[in-house]
Amino acid sequence: MTDEAVDPVEENPEVVAAKIQKYLAEAEQAKAEASKAAAEAENAKIELENGKILLDKTQRAYKEEMANNKYHHIYIFDDVVHDKTVTDCMRTLDIWRRTDPGCDIEVRFTSPGGEVLSGMSLFDYLLGLRRDGHHLTTSAYGYAASMAGILLQAGDTRVVGKESYILIHEISTAIRGKIGDIEDEVEFIKKIQDRVLEIFADRAKLAGANGTANKPLNKRDFKKNWNRRDWWLTSEEALAGGVVDEVR
Repeated sequence: MTDEAVDPVEENPEVVAAKIQKYLAEAEQAKAEASKAAAEAENAKIELENGKILLDKTQRAYKEEMANNKYHHIYIFDDVVHDKTVTDCMRTLDIWRRTDPGCDIEVRFTSPGGEVLSGMSLFDYLLGLRRDGHHLTTSAYGYAASMAGILLQAGDTRVVGKESYILIHEISTAIRGKIGDIEDEVEFIKKIQDRVLEIFADRAKLAGANGTANKPLNKRDFKKNWNRRDWWLTSEEALAGGVVDEVR
């Protein structure tokens, strides 16, 4: 006869006690294993939540990084125009030029202007970008004064913020030295001024031909308006005169 067929009452008390102890031990072990499984499940849940938080942070950080102007080829020129700022600008644009040939590039000016010769070197560089197949947008936000206003003319598309201003004035210099030196410097400045007037006039003429300027200014107009004074243009005046192509 098997154990299952034996009446528990007729079994040996010690055997019954042993069986009970065994069942209790198995129950305790099952309870412990269930508790361990529950703890592991809770830990897994916590790790999953932490993983989701980390993933979310990583995704947000990636999106923020990818929103950086450098990934959109937008250079913010918010300083005085001089050798260092021009070199810094060219260095960054060179990277985009070489790593992404033909990409669209925007240079945003918020600048009081500065050194003419440094500025003209950047002007030539920007024209070189256009020749290399880059569509160049130059824009002014806040203000583009003096040399910055000249640099604005280098773009395929010239943009100004609606509440922004452009300052155009004669080329200035601090001349010191002998009379001959001063005369030479004046002649040199006159050459630069004439070239700058041609730059403004040529772009205004093109804007008139393209239909973006309804009162395009000519070389004589520019010379008359900037003579011996600071000539500030609103965004609407700049658009009408052909100094910019678009107001945003």
